Amino acid sequence: MSELKAWQQISSEYLVQESWFRFRKDKVLKGNGEIMPAYYVLEYSNWASVFAVTSDGKVVLVRQYRYGIGQWSIEVPGGIMDAHETDPLEAAKRELLEETGYSCKTIEQVAVVAPNPATANNLMYCFLATGCELTHSQEFDEHEELEVLLVTIAQLKTMLRENKIIQSLHVTNMLYALEKLGEISW
Repeated sequence: MSELKAWQQISSEYLVQESWFRFRKDKVLKGNGEIMPAYYVLEYSNWASVFAVTSDGKVVLVRQYRYGIGQWSIEVPGGIMDAHETDPLEAAKRELLEETGYSCKTIEQVAVVAPNPATANNLMYCFLATGCELTHSQEFDEHEELEVLLVTIAQLKTMLRENKIIQSLHVTNMLYALEKLGEISW
């Protein structure tokens, strides 16, 4: 095994600081001894997403406009963990309830992934929720606009095969959840 060394931050300067993300420029000492004068990092809160299955076997999805790519996107419910939240499971249940109105009987973490470890510092916690039932009305965040879609697992698998779902982090959650449900195998 090689003797690669971790990089070390020499200095750091914030270029943008917003409530939901920060953007910084670091001066870095690389493991090989070279100095990199400008390495840019996006700091986000951690995220939580939920692959939710209703009591009658439907998958709860959301469809929302994603301005960054200029398209409508089909996704699992999820979002940013609020500043006061330390438990990803509680954040996942909150996001599911707020975005869809669904509550779940059981929920378990199926994966933790790094959205972009080269330039971002956060993690996304992926959950599988089962026994979901519509119990509340939706409660959107300030800038959310979305609709709930209910699909069968067979329909979801077709959507994935046909590349109809392009949000990579949510596809990751879907694949881990489908594997946990015994719907796919590696």
